[in-house]
Amino acid sequence: MERNLNKGMISKRIQDKGILAKLLEHGVKILVIKYCKKIGSIKIDIIASSIQIIKGELQKINIIAEDINYKDLLFDRVQLEANQIGIKFKLKNKELNFKNNQIIKFKLSLSENSLKTVLLSKNWSWIGARICKEILNKEKIEDVKLRNDKLLIKGYKKNMTNNQVEQINIKAEKGKIYLGNKTSNKTFQVPMENKIYIETINIENNLIKISANSSLSF
Repeated sequence: MERNLNKGMISKRIQDKGILAKLLEHGVKILVIKYCKKIGSIKIDIIASSIQIIKGELQKINIIAEDINYKDLLFDRVQLEANQIGIKFKLKNKELNFKNNQIIKFKLSLSENSLKTVLLSKNWSWIGARICKEILNKEKIEDVKLRNDKLLIKGYKKNMTNNQVEQINIKAEKGKIYLGNKTSNKTFQVPMENKIYIETINIENNLIKISANSSLSF
């Protein structure tokens, strides 16, 4: 009975959603796709009345996307949420812009394959090289694995026959992500934009899961 009630509420909510909200959802979808090289699937839910949209106000926006390539950064799943968002929406040409410096919350999930592809890619291999140099005393990353909810990295160094896989600790502290190596007692701060604040990061079901917030700017 509860399931039927929930379905009824969702159905009513869809029926109650005005044409402007639906047009806006389509506009947001186009905008997100524009900034990404690839999106496997995307679902957008905007909560706002037609009057609020005309005034340039949204109560809430939720975005869930899977299989994303953003500037060659791969994410298996991204979930974004923002409240009280200001927009500029031109109905005539369906042009959409968000007002800057608004806060969005987001959750990211990365699999072993996504992480490995990024760190071994042409555009982002420099991060892998810095990780190896600063906490592994190696030249570059040879392999990356997520096993039993642990991050394992194998570095490579020329003329070194014993290139072992090492367990790397990962944590969030003061809004930044840090990687640590117990063996060398060294840490590495993952470079990222200052506007991004990392709240939590952990490995669960062999997925790296990140919760963060950021100011919105275009």
